[in-house]
Amino acid sequence: QVQLVESGGGLVQAGGSLRLSCAASGGTLNSYNMGWFRQAPGKEREFVGCSRWSGDLTYYEDSVKGRFTISRDNAKNTAYLQMNSLKPEDTAVYYCAATKSTYGLGNEGRYDYWGQGTQVTVSS
Repeated sequence: QVQLVESGGGLVQAGGSLRLSCAASGGTLNSYNMGWFRQAPGKEREFVGCSRWSGDLTYYEDSVKGRFTISRDNAKNTAYLQMNSLKPEDTAVYYCAATKSTYGLGNEGRYDYWGQGTQVTVSS
């Protein structure tokens, strides 16, 4: 089992940036495909983006495309979600998740391992 620990959330003003970290233990992230999800107050959890372990695919939902970037640092066994040009509607708890599935990565049901979530709040 791989364990995922998230950090980097906080309060920022609209237009600001945050970088979320997802540190893995018990397994190497390059053995897994990685997804990012978020859950806003009163909303269902939604897909944000994903990257394949091989690095040959990085995909983002339209709502964050061009503003968010997913990356990995294999030496640190850590995945990152860089969030720029943040908007109040980005306010949510953000989750990282890992899976060995190679398809349907926008579906949270494909993921076996989850971080604990980190709160991102964007003020207007």
